[in-house]
Amino acid sequence: MQNGEQMTPLERRASMGLASIYGLRMLGMFLILPVFALYAQSLPGGKNHALIGLALGIYGLTQSILQLPFGMASDKFGRKPVIYFGLVLFAIGSFVAYSAHDIYWIIAGRSIQGAGAISAAVTALLADLTREEHRTKAMAMIGTTIGMTFAVSMAVSPIINQWVGVPGMFFLTGVLSIAAIFVVAKMVPDPSKSVFHSDTEVSTSKLSGVLKNAQLLRLDFGIFSLHAAQMAMFVIIPSALVESGMPENQHWKIYVPVMVAAFVLMVPLIIIGEKRGKLKQIFVGAISLLLFSQLLFASFLHSFWGMVGTLLLFFTAFNLLEASLPSLVSKIAPVSAKGTAMGVYNTSQSLGLFTGGAVGGILASYGGHSAVFVFGAAMSALWLLFAITMEAPPVVRTKMFPVKQMDAASASLLSRELSALHGVFEAVVSGEEGVAYLKTSMSGFDEEGVMRLVGA
Repeated sequence: MQNGEQMTPLERRASMGLASIYGLRMLGMFLILPVFALYAQSLPGGKNHALIGLALGIYGLTQSILQLPFGMASDKFGRKPVIYFGLVLFAIGSFVAYSAHDIYWIIAGRSIQGAGAISAAVTALLADLTREEHRTKAMAMIGTTIGMTFAVSMAVSPIINQWVGVPGMFFLTGVLSIAAIFVVAKMVPDPSKSVFHSDTEVSTSKLSGVLKNAQLLRLDFGIFSLHAAQMAMFVIIPSALVESGMPENQHWKIYVPVMVAAFVLMVPLIIIGEKRGKLKQIFVGAISLLLFSQLLFASFLHSFWGMVGTLLLFFTAFNLLEASLPSLVSKIAPVSAKGTAMGVYNTSQSLGLFTGGAVGGILASYGGHSAVFVFGAAMSALWLLFAITMEAPPVVRTKMFPVKQMDAASASLLSRELSALHGVFEAVVSGEEGVAYLKTSMSGFDEEGVMRLVGA
């Protein structure tokens, strides 16, 4: 396996193609958020906030149930067939929601959309198609795509709604899902072979250890709480903005500057956290800001500028936490169980989406709009307690090096030799995968010694 500094054209093509597929799934979830609660009120059953919340959140429930089985199925049946199947399900769900004449069929369509849970299969295929030294870069492309998709969705959703309405959005995501099948078939290369990758896939043998890791469970609860607060918010905010005097199709004038400003505020804080080893301090501060925003929402639901200012605080905290949580999981998880830890993390995120929509809708129906944000504040306060008491994450990064395939005894010996090198905090060699997984200091580790031992 050649060790190069640059991605090959094949790796770039695979990374861009699969990042676009990942972005499509996020588009299907995010695009309707700013406008759905208003559209639903025109449907039979749509006056019920509990059903609105269920329609928003049910996507997350079916996704959380099926994304790990889909990933495992891709090991057995192949990556691309599972991705094709998931994209077909996603398209069917989109068209069901497009043709729906009441809130119940919207709920059915959204549940089918979520059932096309291809995320694990996509990351497994990406691992098949990228060398170890470039996999982090490829995964970062997916992460960037998700962030951009969310920001763009918030900005363009009210504009698209003005042109084609919410049914048109569902139709658009269905068409894009079909187009994505051709992208996977024609743009994404076929892997020469598919193997299990510890850094991207869930291992059932490591699942128990991950679920018993108190530090990782804190982060899983965090992503659950963050997305619960986000989804619950969109049960209420669109209607509150209209009631404050801002027409529905003008909401982009709020979301565009808020998202841009939140991004500008987030970037230097992420740099400080990562480069100066202040990640826990930044992390705790962001959760505190999230809690504060929930309390302000409950107070400013009848104030236009109060809501705009609070949206800025919320999305600054949201973007900061969304960006830092995967990094924390990577730093804390054992190197041999990173994929399993991320699988549990992603499932927690999807469950948060469902819980936020469902509970937010119920609270809005029976407890009033402010109760939704009291729920968000309570979740944030509990998370803040967990974050304050968590151990400071180690200032490390994960690196992977190709090694020749070897038996278990040889892999264990090489692991011990690598662990003894300066700046290497943890090393696990998978002889079957042909990969050495290392946690190293951010700079100054003995890379020459690593290269010598792995035989590069």
